[in-house]
Amino acid sequence: MTQTAIERGTKWLDRGNLRPTRQRVALATLLVGDGKDRHVTAETLFASCTEAGEKVSLATVYNTLRAFCDAGLMQEVIVDGAKSYFDTRIEDHPHFFWEDSSALTDAPADELVISRLPDAPEGATISRVDVVIRLRRE
Repeated sequence: MTQTAIERGTKWLDRGNLRPTRQRVALATLLVGDGKDRHVTAETLFASCTEAGEKVSLATVYNTLRAFCDAGLMQEVIVDGAKSYFDTRIEDHPHFFWEDSSALTDAPADELVISRLPDAPEGATISRVDVVIRLRRE
């Protein structure tokens, strides 16, 4: 990990008002150190940690991803009601889910048109709309 990548990760943690523990800095550096957005699962991030020689347990990865979401640094995207992906791009945008590789990627938001949503039931408000477009290669 380069010093620039570590600094990006540390600044990212600061934006979420999170204490820069060794594990958080390591995970943040892997997630945002190169300045690109990421879609990860806890398992893929854990594998990246292991590959980078970082000593972080899978439980710590899960807990830290949850802390990053709670701090507003990431958003969780749930596919199939069970599989959680974590996205460093936090503004609302649609996703492609590639069924053959189980990969989640950004879809072009400017091409998505939602003309009408149903009214929320009485006593509820719509907090957000998640759009996941499932793709199958031909």
